[in-house]
Amino acid sequence: MNIIKTADGMIRAMRAEKARGRKIGFVPTMGYLHEGHLSLVRLAGAEADVTVVSIFVNPIQFGPKEDLKSYPRDFERDAALLKAEGTDYIFAPADGDMYPPSHRTFVEVSDLQDRLCGRTRPGHFRGVCTVVLKLFEIVQPDCAVFGRKDAQQALILKRMVADLNVPVRMIVAPIIREPDGLAMSSRNTYLSAEERRAALVLSRSLAEARRLSSGGERNAAEVLARMKGLIAAEPLARLDYAEAVDPENLTAVDELRPGTLIALAVYVGRTRLIDNEVI
Repeated sequence: MNIIKTADGMIRAMRAEKARGRKIGFVPTMGYLHEGHLSLVRLAGAEADVTVVSIFVNPIQFGPKEDLKSYPRDFERDAALLKAEGTDYIFAPADGDMYPPSHRTFVEVSDLQDRLCGRTRPGHFRGVCTVVLKLFEIVQPDCAVFGRKDAQQALILKRMVADLNVPVRMIVAPIIREPDGLAMSSRNTYLSAEERRAALVLSRSLAEARRLSSGGERNAAEVLARMKGLIAAEPLARLDYAEAVDPENLTAVDELRPGTLIALAVYVGRTRLIDNEVI
């Protein structure tokens, strides 16, 4: 496994792989890897000849009151996990290499970036799109794998790739959950034992939405009201949003149909968690 820490070094390595006719599969991450990340790495490995994983805590996607400094990091552990998965390259650049003092260019996907998480995290998706496009330019992957837990992010990045004619095949992989149903997230490590139990209200409320829709309920407002009731009953939880939206444009829907995305964000203690379900 090769660990490369500069953009120039990564560009040279990827050009050499391309010259050999090898296809590159790419998984961008912010590190502190868990089984959800590793499932994406395995999928990238199955789809390409060379697997690349980036580990970069992207400073420009964090707001001024968010957890950039405290975001969990453990590069040695991450590297060991990726080596065990047969990863070919880790790209782990420094902030200054990705964003030198002269950096002035940012990427936005209008409208989509302002919905759901974008309402309470202004600028977040501008930071995500900017770093992902930079990583695509450096790594030049044939395919890139993202998780469906970040459904809004995946949709925005797919729109960016289509609008800018980026020659990358986007793959969105299923949510990986803990045995008790909690969606895997690096931020789960922030939770105390009591908060960890309380966090199950996210998957419970989505299970209730699934149960209601499977039973024939099509009124989105009724389903969301039941979900919000469950979340309100959990003392350690505070709702950010729960919405039923069109999966292509994230606009709210009144009627649940196959493919409708039910997405929610909930603060458990001070930790903001997201999850979703596709009807």
